[in-house]
Order: sequence, then C-alpha cells, then structure tokens
Amino acid sequence: MRPRLALVAGEPAGIGPELCVMLAQAPQPVQLVCYADADTLQRAASALNLPLQLVDADADNAVATNSQPFQPGRLPLIDSRQPQPTQFGTLDPRNSASVINALLAGAQACLDGRCDGLVTGPVHKGAINDAGIAYIGTTELLATQASCEVVMMLANPGLRVALATTHLPLRAVADAIQPRALTRTLRILHAALRDRFGIASPRITVLGLNPHAGEQGYLGREELDIIIPVMDTLRAEGMCLRGPLPADTAFLPAMIAECDAVLAMYHDQGLPVLKHSGFADAVNITLGLPYPRVAVDHGTALQLAGSGRADPSSLRHAVAIAARMGQTAIHA
Repeated sequence: MRPRLALVAGEPAGIGPELCVMLAQAPQPVQLVCYADADTLQRAASALNLPLQLVDADADNAVATNSQPFQPGRLPLIDSRQPQPTQFGTLDPRNSASVINALLAGAQACLDGRCDGLVTGPVHKGAINDAGIAYIGTTELLATQASCEVVMMLANPGLRVALATTHLPLRAVADAIQPRALTRTLRILHAALRDRFGIASPRITVLGLNPHAGEQGYLGREELDIIIPVMDTLRAEGMCLRGPLPADTAFLPAMIAECDAVLAMYHDQGLPVLKHSGFADAVNITLGLPYPRVAVDHGTALQLAGSGRADPSSLRHAVAIAARMGQTAIHA
C-alpha cells in the first residue's frame, strides 16, 4: 500500500495550483488526494497546456483501494470551492476562507486516518488576514486544530534545521529562550528524528544564542544560564546533543556531517544557511503533529502564476519526504 497524502494547493492566485497540475503528470510514490478549487485547477492546466482529469476522491473506489494505475493528469479531488474565479497573479481575499477550509479539511483527513500525511502549497498570509481571518501561519493553525505543541523544521537533501523560536521580532527572541520551551522543543525534535525519520540515536547540534555562543558569559549569559543546563538534563536522559556551538562555524561541512539536525535559536540564524545550500529542494516540516506535514519552502510567487515557469522541485521533494514519513503510519 502506498501512503495516501492530502495535497492542499494553497493560495489560488499563486503558483500552488499549477504545481499540483505538474505533479499529476508523473507517477508519484504516493496516492494523492488534492484539496483545492476544481475550476482553479482546470484554469492552471489550461494555462500550462497540460492534461488534467479531476475525479471525486470521495466517490472514487480506486482512491479507496489504492489500485488505480497511473494516468497522466489524473488527480483525485476534494473540491474546496471558491466564491470568486481565480485570476492568476491577483489576490482576492474573498477566496481566503476556501484556502483555510482546504487546509483544515486535509488535516482532518489525516487526524481521522483517511490520509497518512499532509503536503501543503504556499499560502498568502496578507490575503488571509485581509479577509478578516486571524492567521499567523499554517503551522500554528494545524497545531491548534490537533491540540498539540509543534516544532518547525526546514530541510533539504543535505541539512535539517529546526527552530527554537519562529516568527518573533529579534528583540523578543532572548526572552523566549526559556528552559521549559527549549526542553519541549528538543524532545519533539529528538522524537521526530527517531520515529518519523528512522534515526535510532539522533545527533542534534544546538546553536548558541549569542555570538561565539556567549564567550563564557562575556557576550551574554543565555548559554550558561539556560541552554547548557537544559542540554545537560537531556543528555542525562540519553539524548546525543552537541553544543551550544557558535552559529558562524556550526554549519561548516565537517560539522554538518556529524549531526542529523541543527537546532537554531531563531529564524534567521539557521534558515539563510539552509536556503543557500539548497533552496529549490527545501521543504518545511511540522514536527509534533500526529501525522506528517510537509510544505513547500517558497511563497506564492504571484509574478509567475499561470506562466508555467514555476519550479515544482520543492513540492516534489515535499511529497517524497511525506511519503517516507507516511510509511510509519501505514506500518504502525
């Protein structure tokens, strides 16, 4: 049995719909069920001059039995209808509710066991908030729905970087580095590497918050007062943790070769390195959910929407990673 993944196209005016159409043109290691507006997908297929056959996933026996042979352009669909037709490249907040509904419906299918994982295309936070919907990000949305605590990790084929804090102003980061939160983050990261990625004894490099990891307290005390005590406690529980290391040397190739993931203290400490080392294949993984969730690591690219020039590499990589993680659910 191949894993069954819920695929959410994301912002209809962006490149998400056409990336889904591109994905449907080649065999995948999974059974995909797309959550999007049918008319938008057909418009994307027409713009790209690619075949697309949308079938009702709820009524399609082949989806239920995982037995359908591959046909280029065939895509099982749960139709998340929009009130307004899509104009590629032009945001319409009136369609934002359908984006949120598709995300929640795909995630609920995972919670209910009807899908083995969730892959999400790019959304536009501004358009969603302009619609009057309180929205910080999809990671937070899914965590609230599942009533669990999560960790954001980005990955490409050569590097995994998890975040101790996510979307915070820089001046708020130091106050957010607290023992309880850091302990929770490291435990979620360790468990995910072990249970979802099959790494029996994960090796995690932890970055310091301050330059030179605090320079023995001369450049800040967060390492001495918070990070090191937390790491010592978790080492005593059996975790393999290295650091805290200065961020300016922790990403050298020799250092990366000796770890399975890096925990950065804040967003721009770790993610620029990851994106520089492999942006096209980078994905965003939400750890701690009761199902795998992998997202593309790029935006809606409104300027490319409908042109056929969008690169589907990140979405393909997201599906491949979610497929591997989804095997856990199938064999459990």
